[in-house]
Amino acid sequence: MLVAEILKDKGEAVFVIRPDLRLSDACAELDRRRVGALIICDEDKVVGVLSERDVVRAVARDGVAALDRPVSSYMSGDVVFAAPAEAVAILMERMTDRRIRHLPVLREGRLAGVISIGDVVKCQIAEATHEAESLRTYIGAG
Repeated sequence: MLVAEILKDKGEAVFVIRPDLRLSDACAELDRRRVGALIICDEDKVVGVLSERDVVRAVARDGVAALDRPVSSYMSGDVVFAAPAEAVAILMERMTDRRIRHLPVLREGRLAGVISIGDVVKCQIAEATHEAESLRTYIGAG
């Protein structure tokens, strides 16, 4: 399965915030949107990703004072992207190797969606279930 197919099923909604937003406001947005990460954009350019893990690290390192600092102080700035034509197996490997859970998807240089590790696992389970059903059908027909 390809990234484009996941986005077709999931939708292309992306929750974006500015790098100068206070971390406390970003936390409220994570809660309000019920997501594990937000994409950080400066104008139309993706400059980072802020995940729940980044928030925990920020508070662990700087205490409650972190909440008044800008997201740019704590976001992951080395953004790893996915492309719509990439296979899910490649994403799984990239996410595992880099220990990341969210990949922004770029289509023609523009943000087109976000793929999470949950999306990848759901896809892998669906493919395995389909394959098992096909084998059952094949064996039953023989």
